[in-house]
Amino acid sequence: MSKISSTELRAHRKTGRDATEEYDPVHPSGTLEEHLPPRAKLGAIDTDTLPTNEAKKVEEDQEDTLPELDSLLNLHEIEELATRKLSRKAWAYYFSAGDDLISKRLNNEAYRSILLRPRIFVDCEACDTSTTILGCKVGSPIYVSPAAMARLAHPSGEAGIATACAKRPNLQMISHNASMTPEQIVSSAPPHQCFGWQIYVQIDRPKSEAMLTRVNRLPNIKFIVLTLDAPVPGKREHDEKTKSIASKLPITSAVQDGSATKPGAKGKVGGGIGQSLFAGTSPKLTWRTTLPWLAEHTNLPIVLKGIQTHEDAYLASLHTPQVKGIILSNHGGREMDTAPPAVHTLMEIRKYCPEVFDKIEVLVDGGIKRGTDVVKALCLGARGVGIGRAALWGLGAGGPAGVERTLESKSISMQRAM
Repeated sequence: MSKISSTELRAHRKTGRDATEEYDPVHPSGTLEEHLPPRAKLGAIDTDTLPTNEAKKVEEDQEDTLPELDSLLNLHEIEELATRKLSRKAWAYYFSAGDDLISKRLNNEAYRSILLRPRIFVDCEACDTSTTILGCKVGSPIYVSPAAMARLAHPSGEAGIATACAKRPNLQMISHNASMTPEQIVSSAPPHQCFGWQIYVQIDRPKSEAMLTRVNRLPNIKFIVLTLDAPVPGKREHDEKTKSIASKLPITSAVQDGSATKPGAKGKVGGGIGQSLFAGTSPKLTWRTTLPWLAEHTNLPIVLKGIQTHEDAYLASLHTPQVKGIILSNHGGREMDTAPPAVHTLMEIRKYCPEVFDKIEVLVDGGIKRGTDVVKALCLGARGVGIGRAALWGLGAGGPAGVERTLESKSISMQRAM
């Protein structure tokens, strides 16, 4: 019996139905052309024979009741609009977090519990938000964190986020699990626009090495973000309850052999987009082995993402100049539930090892809702403050213009607080 590729199997599971809306957002363009053999290309589809999509009719009826993008004043309203416009599957993937969502909730509540101490008789006429992050000149300390599967929110995907970030400019970190290739995302970026590229190191190391080779050729990508807070996939129940093509991908033997993602019944990983994206990710990263391996395959600076204790922040500072920065993050509360909010770790570093701030740049993400949250993080020593879900909500609410509105709202709020 001849073997069938994973791409063919995905198509077979949608036999008789139009799978475009599920397939396109989670696969870079050109995937079918690259992987499907000629025998699987059967010809054009007669669209008149496809079932009517009743959901589209409902969406069209709702269009007239949606608020205008310009009327949205804060991230809560942008998220609300995106929630109304996104598919259930997309919403569940973006909204979901680990277990009981405790860390996700605390990420924002922690900022609310920190009070500002305003000083008076200070000249506030001019307010300049421009700064540098990891050697990149940016118009604001607010950056876009690695956020996967942006095309679930809008067809422009991560490239749409890049378009919005180019305006100020804001730094954008590209997800390892982006729905577009790095080349596609940076293709229209002006020379001054800066990106970082996130890597989840794969069990099949040649795959990671090949990606690093590609990234090294892109001059707009200035550093590598090594994510460390997800050695195994978190249990995201909202995501797991939705069904999608991505959650049913067959698991290859290379993944099953030593993967942090163990196959379930009939050799499949549990439901949800998040589970399938982690298939093949290596759980064996260490200080001793991983950084030297990275040094063999890229000369770009390394930023360690997922630091959650002051002890690990201090260890990271001992690995300069290869390690240029760290991102304090609990993965948006999506991995280890009850892990501390990034701002708590930031305060730990300030108290127990403040010398870290002099050796490497410290960035934070998670739970940033208002400009006052940004200012609090900066006052405590952060160099940059990241938003992940917020950029995706903006994209879902209005495409690139929605992301621009998100960044603008946050920047205006930050300036007012300053």
